[in-house]
Amino acid sequence: MILDAARLSLANLFAPETRSVFWKVLGLTVLVLIGLWFALRGLFISFVFPWMAGFFPEMPDWAGWLSFVFLIAAGVGLALGLALLLSPVTALIAGLFLDDVAEVIEKKDYPQDAPGKAMPLGPAMASSIKFLGVVVVGNIIALFLLFIPGVNLVAFFLVNGYLLGREFFEFAAMRFRSPPEARLFRAKHSPTVFLGGLVIALFLAIPIVNLLTPLFAAGMMVHLHKLISARDPAFRV
Repeated sequence: MILDAARLSLANLFAPETRSVFWKVLGLTVLVLIGLWFALRGLFISFVFPWMAGFFPEMPDWAGWLSFVFLIAAGVGLALGLALLLSPVTALIAGLFLDDVAEVIEKKDYPQDAPGKAMPLGPAMASSIKFLGVVVVGNIIALFLLFIPGVNLVAFFLVNGYLLGREFFEFAAMRFRSPPEARLFRAKHSPTVFLGGLVIALFLAIPIVNLLTPLFAAGMMVHLHKLISARDPAFRV
């Protein structure tokens, strides 16, 4: 069931119907990162450079070279900082388009079923921020656990598997159920949801490809929710 959901999600990820969502996420991510670059660069020039100039009021000859080297180092530092922000920014933006992915999958693969209901803009933005928080907090916890001998990468997969599986499955379930019912349904099938989360964590661990994690995770959990619902008469939609 889990492998079927992952396979179907990968197929949907590169389907023509979802390409527009992919390009929206990629384009907005690039625009946000460019905006962050100019903002950080402006702050650096406005505050850090004047602070440095205070140490050299008469600007000796070697101070000009030092400023030039420091400027290059600062540019490299800003680039590295933006690289670290790439995944969180993508997660934040992609969270706004998860309902678009779910709608495409439901129409394409489950045309005989009633479509789910998308969240209004306000809750969708709150959900997007929540997804961002899950990604950031999960990786911070995993980072601290990496320093514990014998845990290492296992911590990354366990923490992210639990958090990502829970959040994305409840997202898929809440398109058809109330939030309390979605949480109850997830809790009833928590082992399966956790294993699905581990697959998402594995996807997250692949560099560059992991930028598509929110879209892959949303698609996979839409399929998993449908497959579990069909086998559970008490929660069938």
